[in-house]
Amino acid sequence: MYEWSEEHQAIIAVMRRFVDAEIRPQLDDIEHNGIPPYAVLRKMYDTFGLREMGQENFARLLQRKISGDDAPASRRGGGDPAAQLISTIELCRVSPGMVTSLGVSTGLAAGTINKLGTPAQMERWGLDLMTLDKVGAWAITEPDSGSDALGGMRTSAQRDGDEYIINGSKTWITNGPFADTIVLYAKLDDGSGEDFRNRKVLTFVLDSGMPGLEQSAPMRKMGQKASPTGTLFMTDLRVGKDRLLGETEDPKGGGRASAKDNFVAERAGMAAMALGVIEECLRLSIDYAKNRRLWEKPISDYQLIQQKLAYMEVARVNVQNMLFSYVERSINGASMSMAEASAIKLYSAQAACQVADEAIQIFGGNGYVSEYRVEQLSRDARVFRIYAGTDEMQIVAIARDLLKD
Repeated sequence: MYEWSEEHQAIIAVMRRFVDAEIRPQLDDIEHNGIPPYAVLRKMYDTFGLREMGQENFARLLQRKISGDDAPASRRGGGDPAAQLISTIELCRVSPGMVTSLGVSTGLAAGTINKLGTPAQMERWGLDLMTLDKVGAWAITEPDSGSDALGGMRTSAQRDGDEYIINGSKTWITNGPFADTIVLYAKLDDGSGEDFRNRKVLTFVLDSGMPGLEQSAPMRKMGQKASPTGTLFMTDLRVGKDRLLGETEDPKGGGRASAKDNFVAERAGMAAMALGVIEECLRLSIDYAKNRRLWEKPISDYQLIQQKLAYMEVARVNVQNMLFSYVERSINGASMSMAEASAIKLYSAQAACQVADEAIQIFGGNGYVSEYRVEQLSRDARVFRIYAGTDEMQIVAIARDLLKD
């Protein structure tokens, strides 16, 4: 059975020291004063050599692209997936929003560019995203097509000679207000009269400040305030073919397939985020239950409190096992079905929310104020059941995948 190695335990210890020293003291500024998370994330990159690791990983990816190497990850020597997830878990113990911002920039945005782009496009945009020198956004969701992201997409790209003219809007875009680089999905409008739902999906890269591109101010949200979210507006935005990923309308794995692959990875990765929230809520709850006294004894002596802690531990074990299964499969280069990824996301998201809610209940009135942090973790975890596909859409995805011929 897979478990954390001694090396992993050492990484966890170092990460926790950094989080305690550099992130916890800034939580109030991030939560209440609207301070973006990018400066502290870049400090984390510098502290742990993640910038250099990003450069090394990019060099490997670029070489594979040039050589046409499509070998599975297990035969590529692409690093330790467990070590890469540790930072996600540890950051989520204090600020899931930071993980959302980081994951979208270095994962979704950079990953899409490095998968679909030409070597020149990778060097132009991918490297700076992987090193966090620039902030990236991944723009697919629209005001009327959240769960129906591909079919309901209305943002259009119309050919005009060797260029495209893009019109439309995207919303709920992580890093949208501050993104330097934006990966944008749009439907090809070629005048053929084909049903809009079935039209080809193209993927472009935009830069902040382009004429015709507007990035809104950050939205005011219930939680994940460390993850700036906004709306993008494209009005007669003119782009050259050099901004079309792969510089072709039919790139290998492009458009719809690329988006679906990202959905699988994003949903499976939710287990790491959920685990961080669960571990922190359980830690805080155990400590509080031992020290909070009622009728002259600690509340941890009462069976109802013990029951809550026991079920929180059950959730922790289940989510950790799901994560370890995902890591083991990644190491072996085994793919994960949409049903499996959606099942992990559905359970993990619900478990994180339930554990955070029980933590508030254990803390009582103290759990309802921000000082004790479980209030923030509960608000931050709630969106786990919405983004990367709602609970309801996970159920649909699981059932469809199980029932397909």
